[in-house]
Amino acid sequence: MTSRFGFHPVALGVRFILELMALVCFGIWAWHVSPAALRYVAAVAVPLAVAALWGVFATPGDASRSGETVIATPGPLRFLLELAVFFGGAAALYAAGVRVPAAVLAGVLVVYHVLSWDRVLWLLKH
Repeated sequence: MTSRFGFHPVALGVRFILELMALVCFGIWAWHVSPAALRYVAAVAVPLAVAALWGVFATPGDASRSGETVIATPGPLRFLLELAVFFGGAAALYAAGVRVPAAVLAGVLVVYHVLSWDRVLWLLKH
């Protein structure tokens, strides 16, 4: 019997929450590293830029998304992009000085990706 956890609606809901958390982490980081005059702009612009890249590059047929894409991206490259966004968010939070929540988030991301091994394998094969 094959696992389908990575494509299960509950797992996709968890993934969506993790995506939002990553974007918030990038916003927190941008707030901390930007000059006072640009903090509000940076705290909005950085997560928006990450979200735009996240949404544009996708692997056609990915059942965890709509299956459609703006720029068709090979699965292994998409997986690297996902790791960069998810773990980049945790790293950004750590760099902003929020160390314990960053470490917890990184741990949750590891567990999520291990449990979603079927989706990871799908990406690596496409």
